[in-house]
Amino acid sequence: MARLIDEIGPYAIEFLEPDFATLAKAIVLQQLSGKVAEIIFNRLVVAAAGDGRLTPQGVLKLRTQKLRALGLSRQKIGYLRELARRTISGQVDFAVLAALPDEEVHQRLTALKGIGPWTVHMFLIFALRRLDVMPSADLGIRAAVRKVYGLAQMPLPAEVDRLARKWKPYSSVASWYLWRSLETKAGL
Repeated sequence: MARLIDEIGPYAIEFLEPDFATLAKAIVLQQLSGKVAEIIFNRLVVAAAGDGRLTPQGVLKLRTQKLRALGLSRQKIGYLRELARRTISGQVDFAVLAALPDEEVHQRLTALKGIGPWTVHMFLIFALRRLDVMPSADLGIRAAVRKVYGLAQMPLPAEVDRLARKWKPYSSVASWYLWRSLETKAGL
């Protein structure tokens, strides 16, 4: 990790607002490269909000055909719509999430269809600014650990977790450095 810090330079994570738009972006990022997801998300913002901030109402006003044309899968459309409806109804309250411990945020968000541990990890790190989150199942993290540690095979999440014990209580910072060792932005 010390070598990565020397090569990459000072920690300079770019945080996002802990709101609907950020969680929607995390959903779009699921299982896509950062660059592709960024293009699709930007198309969604333009279609739903013009030059404003993405809102639940903006997502719900778009028809399925339009959302598909933006590059979203049917599953992700369903996930985004559910998040939008639950945000409007107050079931998802971003101000409340910000005050909760990581485990409670995880429980509340994974109760939503289409939001799993990876999405929660991204939201915890990039929106809620939590310092000790290790997304050990993330393919980028695993690839970076393989590269940095010179491993012959892709490490399993449990192996990443074992290595990450020494990075506590700054696992999120270590994650940022690992991602940056692969590419400069990663869409995050």
